[in-house]
Amino acid sequence: MILKDLLAQASQRLDAAQLAYGHGTTNAQDEAAWLALWQLGLPLDSDVDALARRHVTIEEHAAVVALVQRRIDTREPAAYLTGEAWLQGVPFHADRRAIVPRSYIAELLAEGSIDPWLDETTRDVLDLCTGNGSLAVLAAMAYPDVRVTGADISPEALEVARLNVDRHGLQHRIALLESDGLSACPGPWDLILCNPPYVNAQSMANLPPEYRAEPGLALDGNTAGGTDGMDFVRTLLRDAPGCLKPEGVLVLEIGNEREHFEAAFAYLEAIWLETSAGDDQVLLLTRESLLTHP
Repeated sequence: MILKDLLAQASQRLDAAQLAYGHGTTNAQDEAAWLALWQLGLPLDSDVDALARRHVTIEEHAAVVALVQRRIDTREPAAYLTGEAWLQGVPFHADRRAIVPRSYIAELLAEGSIDPWLDETTRDVLDLCTGNGSLAVLAAMAYPDVRVTGADISPEALEVARLNVDRHGLQHRIALLESDGLSACPGPWDLILCNPPYVNAQSMANLPPEYRAEPGLALDGNTAGGTDGMDFVRTLLRDAPGCLKPEGVLVLEIGNEREHFEAAFAYLEAIWLETSAGDDQVLLLTRESLLTHP
Protein backbone atom coordinates (compact mmCIF):
# COMPACT_ATOMS: atom_id res chain seq x y z
CA MET A 1 0.00 0.00 0.00
CA ILE A 2 1.09 3.58 -0.62
CA LEU A 3 0.55 6.50 1.74
CA LYS A 4 -2.09 8.10 -0.49
CA ASP A 5 -4.31 5.04 -0.20
CA LEU A 6 -3.72 4.72 3.54
CA LEU A 7 -4.74 8.34 4.09
CA ALA A 8 -7.87 7.89 1.99
CA GLN A 9 -8.80 4.79 3.98
CA ALA A 10 -8.18 6.52 7.33
CA SER A 11 -10.12 9.61 6.29
CA GLN A 12 -13.12 7.53 5.25
CA ARG A 13 -13.15 5.69 8.58
CA LEU A 14 -12.91 8.90 10.59
CA ASP A 15 -15.60 10.57 8.50
CA ALA A 16 -17.95 7.62 8.92
CA ALA A 17 -17.49 7.76 12.70
CA GLN A 18 -18.93 11.31 12.78
CA LEU A 19 -16.30 12.64 15.16
CA ALA A 20 -15.93 16.21 16.39
CA TYR A 21 -12.90 18.28 15.42
CA GLY A 22 -11.45 21.61 16.43
CA HIS A 23 -8.32 20.58 18.36
CA GLY A 24 -5.84 21.31 15.60
CA THR A 25 -7.82 20.12 12.60
CA THR A 26 -11.31 20.83 11.28
CA ASN A 27 -12.05 17.76 9.16
CA ALA A 28 -11.45 14.02 8.79
CA GLN A 29 -8.91 14.39 5.98
CA ASP A 30 -6.56 16.61 7.98
CA GLU A 31 -7.05 14.48 11.09
CA ALA A 32 -6.12 11.35 9.14
CA ALA A 33 -2.96 13.04 7.86
CA TRP A 34 -2.00 14.14 11.39
CA LEU A 35 -2.45 10.69 12.89
CA ALA A 36 -0.74 8.87 10.03
CA LEU A 37 2.26 11.19 9.78
CA TRP A 38 2.78 11.06 13.54
CA GLN A 39 2.53 7.28 13.67
CA LEU A 40 4.95 6.93 10.76
CA GLY A 41 7.46 9.26 12.41
CA LEU A 42 7.18 11.84 9.65
CA PRO A 43 7.14 15.62 10.27
CA LEU A 44 3.60 16.89 10.71
CA ASP A 45 4.30 19.71 8.27
CA SER A 46 5.30 17.23 5.56
CA ASP A 47 4.03 17.78 2.02
CA VAL A 48 1.51 14.94 1.87
CA ASP A 49 1.23 15.17 -1.91
CA ALA A 50 4.98 14.74 -2.26
CA LEU A 51 4.80 11.64 -0.07
CA ALA A 52 1.70 10.24 -1.77
CA ARG A 53 3.51 7.27 -3.32
CA ARG A 54 5.62 6.43 -0.27
CA HIS A 55 5.38 2.69 0.40
CA VAL A 56 3.73 1.72 3.69
CA THR A 57 4.78 -1.59 5.23
CA ILE A 58 2.32 -4.08 6.68
CA GLU A 59 3.51 -3.13 10.18
CA GLU A 60 3.14 0.60 9.52
CA HIS A 61 -0.31 0.10 8.07
CA ALA A 62 -1.41 -1.87 11.12
CA ALA A 63 -0.06 0.79 13.49
CA VAL A 64 -1.87 3.64 11.70
CA VAL A 65 -5.10 1.66 11.54
CA ALA A 66 -4.84 0.97 15.28
CA LEU A 67 -4.29 4.65 16.08
CA VAL A 68 -7.22 5.72 13.92
CA GLN A 69 -9.40 3.12 15.64
CA ARG A 70 -8.27 4.45 19.02
CA ARG A 71 -9.32 7.94 17.96
CA ILE A 72 -12.74 6.59 17.03
CA ASP A 73 -13.18 4.42 20.13
CA THR A 74 -11.99 6.91 22.74
CA ARG A 75 -13.23 10.13 21.11
CA GLU A 76 -10.16 11.83 22.57
CA PRO A 77 -8.53 14.69 20.65
CA ALA A 78 -5.65 13.57 18.45
CA ALA A 79 -3.33 15.79 20.49
CA TYR A 80 -3.92 13.61 23.56
CA LEU A 81 -3.31 10.43 21.58
CA THR A 82 -0.06 11.69 20.08
CA GLY A 83 1.06 13.75 23.10
CA GLU A 84 1.73 16.76 20.90
CA ALA A 85 -0.07 19.81 19.57
CA TRP A 86 1.10 22.61 17.30
CA LEU A 87 0.27 26.30 17.51
CA GLN A 88 1.67 28.78 14.99
CA GLY A 89 4.10 26.13 13.82
CA VAL A 90 5.50 25.59 17.32
CA PRO A 91 5.22 22.13 18.92
CA PHE A 92 3.89 21.67 22.45
CA HIS A 93 3.48 18.68 24.71
CA ALA A 94 -0.21 17.92 25.26
CA ASP A 95 -2.03 15.59 27.63
CA ARG A 96 -5.28 15.48 29.58
CA ARG A 97 -3.92 17.61 32.42
CA ALA A 98 -4.41 20.73 30.29
CA ILE A 99 -6.67 21.93 27.50
CA VAL A 100 -5.43 21.37 23.94
CA PRO A 101 -3.89 24.71 22.79
CA ARG A 102 -5.88 26.44 20.05
CA SER A 103 -6.10 30.11 20.99
CA TYR A 104 -6.53 32.79 18.33
CA ILE A 105 -4.37 35.02 20.51
CA ALA A 106 -1.46 33.00 19.10
CA GLU A 107 -2.21 34.49 15.67
CA LEU A 108 -2.20 38.02 17.08
CA LEU A 109 1.19 37.46 18.72
CA ALA A 110 2.68 36.06 15.52
CA GLU A 111 1.26 38.79 13.32
CA GLY A 112 2.09 41.69 15.64
CA SER A 113 -1.55 42.76 15.92
CA ILE A 114 -1.16 43.74 19.58
CA ASP A 115 2.05 45.73 18.98
CA PRO A 116 0.34 49.14 18.44
CA TRP A 117 -0.66 49.10 22.13
CA LEU A 118 2.86 48.25 23.30
CA ASP A 119 6.14 50.15 23.14
CA GLU A 120 9.84 49.88 23.97
CA THR A 121 9.05 50.07 27.70
CA THR A 122 6.86 46.93 27.65
CA ARG A 123 8.50 44.45 30.01
CA ASP A 124 5.94 42.48 32.01
CA VAL A 125 3.48 40.10 30.34
CA LEU A 126 1.00 37.80 32.07
CA ASP A 127 -0.59 34.80 30.38
CA LEU A 128 -3.55 34.15 32.66
CA CYS A 129 -5.20 30.70 32.40
CA THR A 130 -2.01 29.56 30.74
CA GLY A 131 -3.01 25.89 30.49
CA ASN A 132 -0.11 24.07 28.85
CA GLY A 133 1.87 27.30 28.62
CA SER A 134 1.65 27.72 24.85
CA LEU A 135 0.71 31.42 24.83
CA ALA A 136 3.38 32.19 27.42
CA VAL A 137 5.96 30.51 25.20
CA LEU A 138 4.73 32.27 22.06
CA ALA A 139 4.71 35.64 23.85
CA ALA A 140 8.30 35.12 24.97
CA MET A 141 9.25 34.24 21.40
CA ALA A 142 7.42 37.26 19.98
CA TYR A 143 8.85 39.76 22.47
CA PRO A 144 12.48 38.86 23.29
CA ASP A 145 12.85 41.70 25.80
CA VAL A 146 9.91 40.91 28.06
CA ARG A 147 9.42 38.85 31.20
CA VAL A 148 6.49 36.45 30.97
CA THR A 149 4.49 34.85 33.77
CA GLY A 150 2.11 31.97 33.07
CA ALA A 151 -0.57 31.57 35.72
CA ASP A 152 -3.26 28.94 36.17
CA ILE A 153 -5.48 27.67 38.97
CA SER A 154 -4.63 24.06 38.07
CA PRO A 155 -1.38 22.58 39.44
CA GLU A 156 -1.73 19.78 36.88
CA ALA A 157 -1.90 22.22 33.97
CA LEU A 158 1.16 24.01 35.32
CA GLU A 159 3.04 20.71 35.26
CA VAL A 160 2.39 20.53 31.53
CA ALA A 161 3.32 24.19 31.13
CA ARG A 162 6.65 23.47 32.82
CA LEU A 163 7.34 20.74 30.27
CA ASN A 164 6.75 23.20 27.44
CA VAL A 165 8.74 26.04 28.95
CA ASP A 166 11.66 23.66 29.44
CA ARG A 167 11.19 22.16 25.98
CA HIS A 168 11.77 25.56 24.40
CA GLY A 169 14.57 26.57 26.74
CA LEU A 170 12.72 29.58 28.17
CA GLN A 171 13.15 28.84 31.89
CA HIS A 172 15.05 32.11 32.38
CA ARG A 173 12.26 34.24 30.89
CA ILE A 174 9.02 32.50 31.84
CA ALA A 175 7.86 32.07 35.43
CA LEU A 176 4.92 29.80 36.27
CA LEU A 177 2.53 30.59 39.08
CA GLU A 178 -0.54 28.97 40.62
CA SER A 179 -3.28 31.56 40.89
CA ASP A 180 -7.06 31.74 41.08
CA GLY A 181 -7.65 34.49 38.54
CA LEU A 182 -5.49 37.50 39.36
CA SER A 183 -5.39 36.79 43.11
CA ALA A 184 -1.68 35.85 43.10
CA CYS A 185 -0.75 38.04 40.12
CA PRO A 186 -0.79 41.66 41.34
CA GLY A 187 1.63 42.85 38.67
CA PRO A 188 1.65 45.54 37.57
CA TRP A 189 1.49 44.21 34.01
CA ASP A 190 2.00 45.91 30.68
CA LEU A 191 0.01 43.20 28.92
CA ILE A 192 -2.37 40.51 30.16
CA LEU A 193 -3.27 37.73 27.77
CA CYS A 194 -6.19 35.55 28.75
CA ASN A 195 -8.02 32.69 27.08
CA PRO A 196 -10.33 31.97 30.02
CA PRO A 197 -13.13 29.49 30.65
CA TYR A 198 -16.10 31.09 28.90
CA VAL A 199 -18.43 28.31 27.69
CA ASN A 200 -22.04 28.97 28.71
CA ALA A 201 -24.23 26.43 30.47
CA GLN A 202 -26.19 25.32 27.41
CA SER A 203 -23.03 24.85 25.34
CA MET A 204 -21.36 22.92 28.16
CA ALA A 205 -24.30 20.52 28.24
CA ASN A 206 -24.00 19.94 24.49
CA LEU A 207 -20.23 19.46 24.24
CA PRO A 208 -19.15 16.41 22.22
CA PRO A 209 -16.90 13.79 23.86
CA GLU A 210 -13.72 15.29 22.36
CA TYR A 211 -14.25 18.45 24.39
CA ARG A 212 -15.42 16.59 27.47
CA ALA A 213 -12.05 14.84 27.45
CA GLU A 214 -10.47 18.18 28.35
CA PRO A 215 -10.42 19.59 31.90
CA GLY A 216 -13.85 21.07 32.52
CA LEU A 217 -12.27 23.79 34.65
CA ALA A 218 -10.65 25.20 31.50
CA LEU A 219 -13.95 25.43 29.61
CA ASP A 220 -16.86 26.10 31.97
CA GLY A 221 -17.28 29.83 32.51
CA ASN A 222 -20.04 29.40 35.07
CA THR A 223 -18.03 29.51 38.28
CA ALA A 224 -20.54 31.43 40.41
CA GLY A 225 -23.80 29.77 39.52
CA GLY A 226 -24.36 31.78 36.33
CA THR A 227 -25.39 30.45 32.94
CA ASP A 228 -23.89 32.88 30.42
CA GLY A 229 -20.28 31.70 30.78
CA MET A 230 -19.09 35.13 31.91
CA ASP A 231 -18.55 34.51 35.65
CA PHE A 232 -14.76 34.24 35.42
CA VAL A 233 -14.64 37.21 33.05
CA ARG A 234 -16.66 39.36 35.45
CA THR A 235 -14.12 38.80 38.20
CA LEU A 236 -11.24 39.35 35.79
CA LEU A 237 -12.56 42.68 34.52
CA ARG A 238 -13.22 43.82 38.07
CA ASP A 239 -9.67 43.05 39.20
CA ALA A 240 -7.67 43.85 36.06
CA PRO A 241 -7.38 47.66 36.41
CA GLY A 242 -5.57 47.27 39.72
CA CYS A 243 -3.09 44.86 38.14
CA LEU A 244 -2.27 46.82 34.97
CA LYS A 245 0.22 49.63 34.50
CA PRO A 246 -1.31 52.98 33.45
CA GLU A 247 -0.92 52.20 29.73
CA GLY A 248 -1.49 48.46 30.16
CA VAL A 249 -3.93 46.41 28.10
CA LEU A 250 -5.88 43.17 28.44
CA VAL A 251 -6.30 40.88 25.44
CA LEU A 252 -9.21 38.50 26.04
CA GLU A 253 -10.50 35.58 24.00
CA ILE A 254 -14.19 34.76 24.33
CA GLY A 255 -14.69 32.33 21.43
CA ASN A 256 -18.25 32.31 20.13
CA GLU A 257 -19.59 34.13 23.17
CA ARG A 258 -19.54 37.71 21.87
CA GLU A 259 -23.30 38.01 22.32
CA HIS A 260 -23.05 37.02 25.99
CA PHE A 261 -20.01 39.25 26.50
CA GLU A 262 -21.70 42.32 25.08
CA ALA A 263 -24.86 41.65 27.05
CA ALA A 264 -22.87 41.43 30.29
CA PHE A 265 -20.49 44.35 29.59
CA ALA A 266 -22.42 46.72 27.36
CA TYR A 267 -20.76 49.69 29.07
CA LEU A 268 -17.24 48.67 27.96
CA GLU A 269 -15.49 50.14 24.94
CA ALA A 270 -13.93 47.00 23.52
CA ILE A 271 -11.60 46.84 20.53
CA TRP A 272 -12.31 43.68 18.55
CA LEU A 273 -9.24 42.23 16.87
CA GLU A 274 -9.31 40.46 13.50
CA THR A 275 -8.31 36.78 13.46
CA SER A 276 -8.69 33.99 10.92
CA ALA A 277 -12.08 33.28 12.53
CA GLY A 278 -13.32 36.85 12.12
CA ASP A 279 -13.56 39.85 14.43
CA ASP A 280 -15.74 38.38 17.17
CA GLN A 281 -13.35 36.01 18.96
CA VAL A 282 -10.74 38.23 20.65
CA LEU A 283 -10.99 41.72 22.10
CA LEU A 284 -8.62 44.24 23.62
CA LEU A 285 -9.41 46.44 26.61
CA THR A 286 -7.25 49.31 27.81
CA ARG A 287 -6.89 50.01 31.51
CA GLU A 288 -8.72 53.30 30.93
CA SER A 289 -11.71 51.51 29.40
CA LEU A 290 -11.74 49.00 32.26
CA LEU A 291 -12.00 51.80 34.78
CA THR A 292 -15.48 52.54 33.42
CA HIS A 293 -16.65 49.43 35.28
CA PRO A 294 -19.85 50.47 37.14
